[in-house]
Amino acid sequence: MIRLLLLGSVASLAVAGSAEAQQRGRVAVTPYIEIGQVLVSDLTNDDTLTYSSLAAGVDVASTGQRVAGQLSYRYERRFSWDKNVGDDDVHYGLARVSAQLARGLSLEAGGLATRARSDIRGAAPGVITVNDVNVSQIYAVYGGPSYATHAGPASVVASYMAGYTKVKVPTYTGIPGGSPRLDYYDDSFGQVAGIAVAVKPGDVAPIGATLSGGWQREDAGQLDARYDSWRVRGDVLAPVSPYVALTAGVGYEKIETSERSPLFTSPGAPALDGAGRYVTDERSPRRIAYRTDGVYYDAGVVWRPNRRLSAEAHVGKRYGSVSYTGLMTYQASEHVGFAADVYDSVTTFGQQLRTGLSNLPTSFISARDAYTQQYNGCIFSTRGSTPGGCLNDVFQSITTASYRARGIDAVLSATRGRSTWGGGVGFANRKLYDPDTVQGVTLYGVEDQSVYGQLFWNRTLTAVSNIDANVFVNYYEPGAVRNAGVWSYGATTSYGRSFGRITTSATAGLYAFDLPALDTQWSAQAQVAARYSF
Repeated sequence: MIRLLLLGSVASLAVAGSAEAQQRGRVAVTPYIEIGQVLVSDLTNDDTLTYSSLAAGVDVASTGQRVAGQLSYRYERRFSWDKNVGDDDVHYGLARVSAQLARGLSLEAGGLATRARSDIRGAAPGVITVNDVNVSQIYAVYGGPSYATHAGPASVVASYMAGYTKVKVPTYTGIPGGSPRLDYYDDSFGQVAGIAVAVKPGDVAPIGATLSGGWQREDAGQLDARYDSWRVRGDVLAPVSPYVALTAGVGYEKIETSERSPLFTSPGAPALDGAGRYVTDERSPRRIAYRTDGVYYDAGVVWRPNRRLSAEAHVGKRYGSVSYTGLMTYQASEHVGFAADVYDSVTTFGQQLRTGLSNLPTSFISARDAYTQQYNGCIFSTRGSTPGGCLNDVFQSITTASYRARGIDAVLSATRGRSTWGGGVGFANRKLYDPDTVQGVTLYGVEDQSVYGQLFWNRTLTAVSNIDANVFVNYYEPGAVRNAGVWSYGATTSYGRSFGRITTSATAGLYAFDLPALDTQWSAQAQVAARYSF
């Protein structure tokens, strides 16, 4: 089912790209096969293993006037040389497409396949290979249309999006025995619909006004979890100079998250299925995890001194406390861009992942090897208008519980001559909501957070060779009782050279993570690979 959804996303981009190719000839489709040999060394425990890999993938890019998009997908089969390490199937892929179907009617779609750590308290491998603990395979796909038109002086925009997320059960998490058990995310289906009517300042009155409304629903498989919300809101925008405007808004919203209880084999011991997930008691009443129902408001300032720079900041009252949000974008040139986002929302893992995916650019840097780009951190672009985005805040841990997500992300990307480089940093805080009346579910009131940073650099040495490097650091603070913070850091470098349709690469990496009560776990990895592009 998941692979069909991902392939459907691939097919959508390919069909859109094919139509665009017939009209403009601006689409490139490059399928390939690749073989590789990998060496993984556990430097702390003096253990080394090797495995071979056979991969098949495709890269698609469209840059036409009506269709902009890119897809990079890779399926890899790993064959271990050690009987203690099983063979493995891995999917990595990212797809983003934006298509103008007709006047005013557009389509946005995307898909993701990656692997990420599951339990925020557990191991934090740097670049995920075989035999790694606390790792889940993740799939996500979304898509939907939007329509924009005018009704007299007012602009009208309506949109709808649906998406699906699936997470496989993680490998051994590395958590000491006796620790409270967290849930294993299964899947979720979400829908979002919205409409907005806006009048610009000066068209009807000196100030502008916007009236908007929205609805959001998600149903998750684990414990029949549900997220349901709707809102209406009005905003005004008052220019005070050619470059500065004041804004304020007030709205009414209702958000409710809930789930059912698990079955119990004995008092305090919830029943688990064969995958280790809770077995839902379908006869149990739906229990409220979080609810808000009332008025919220905020005020702020918007600064746009020129077409390249835009910044806005808002402060108000929402979710029962002070709320801060903001956004800044700066396009220094065609190939240099910066973006920063301060966010605050009540959401779920599936919703946050699909939102983060939709905010990624339709043209991104896709690395030649499977180590330096696994699509579970920062993704960079070569365009100054869309510098990229980070998914670290989503993947700090995976949970079915709803939560309040607050934090900041900042991304910079630049292309100068033959060099491309970028950086991403961020801070994420989440307060988890789970019914405190449900035995065996231990997430209520837990507040976890993370800090992360990543640097990327690529240099084209000649027409047929290039080199790149990545450096990253992550810190995870679980927030649960008796669980200290977890550090993860490392670096990779890769050299590639082309011989016609054959591309060879050599990659090396050094990584470490610190778990409470354990020595720092150091590991090194090396890979040589050859790819044939059709």
